[in-house]
Amino acid sequence: MRRSLQFESLEQVIAEVDSLQAKGYEKSGNWSLGQICWHMRSTMESNMNGYPTWMVFLGFPLRPLLRFFGLPRLLAGKSPKGIPTAGRFVPANEVADAREVAEFRNCVKAFMSWEHPLHPHPGFGKMSAEEFAAFHAAHAAHHLSFLHPKSDEK
Repeated sequence: MRRSLQFESLEQVIAEVDSLQAKGYEKSGNWSLGQICWHMRSTMESNMNGYPTWMVFLGFPLRPLLRFFGLPRLLAGKSPKGIPTAGRFVPANEVADAREVAEFRNCVKAFMSWEHPLHPHPGFGKMSAEEFAAFHAAHAAHHLSFLHPKSDEK
């Protein structure tokens, strides 16, 4: 069971992450808050610092289809679950929520003040900084939808 989440900004993502950390949460997916923050941070860092060549090479032929069909679904909050991610973006089984929340917060701050060109996404291609911010917010909504604040009624 997933929550319905949609974020308009990365600041809203940070507020949700902070709230989950403060209230506690229950998982309805595989990853903890720390693992999700680690995953989101690693994708944002790749956006700033570059993706591995093999990912760019493999994603290039699929890019028109993914950009036309996949990206609008993700941005609309209709991201499918269960699609495996590349191994480099899979977090360790045991990570500390507090540490990863702090690292994610720092990464978002760096991303929002980034003054260099962003690297194209292997599957979705080039986007403006604003488009990438919307992509990362939608990506976060997908993953965080599997965590339920302990104070929420079920």
